[in-house]
Amino acid sequence: MSYTAAVITVSDKGFRGEREDTSGPAVAAIAEAHGLSVVYRSIVPDEREDICRELCRCADEMKIALVLTTGGTGFSPRDITPEATKAVIERETPGIPEAMRTESMKITPRGCLSRSAAGIRGRTLIVNLPGSEKAAKENLLAVIDALTHGLDMLASSGSANCAEGAAK
Repeated sequence: MSYTAAVITVSDKGFRGEREDTSGPAVAAIAEAHGLSVVYRSIVPDEREDICRELCRCADEMKIALVLTTGGTGFSPRDITPEATKAVIERETPGIPEAMRTESMKITPRGCLSRSAAGIRGRTLIVNLPGSEKAAKENLLAVIDALTHGLDMLASSGSANCAEGAAK
């Protein structure tokens, strides 16, 4: 089954046109290479209300299956993407950011500093990725295959066959 996706870049400088967004296009390219149809892209400032509004628009109005954010997951006082995400999701999916951090730690000891969050709103899966293009790509590639199964489960009317296609 093919699913829709959105990529939301969270960046004050990107929103103001002071910095080129390279992580958003890179994330979109990976999503499309894995069979997702990226139907929406946006750049918002590091403002909780703006982030929440975009996440809710994608989930509630546009009914997008997967929303990927890039940016706002670090330690800067303006890095609030995880908090905005947690404010709008109904159920957390902690295994996704755990897996991303585990893979990041294999590349850099700083991987543990990511505050990424993930969760479900309605039938939409929302996943926060880091803002740097390199880290965003590494994190998404660490979980993209599992995300497809998660989308299958969200789209199902009951429970999906969780053992089907699982690694042995």
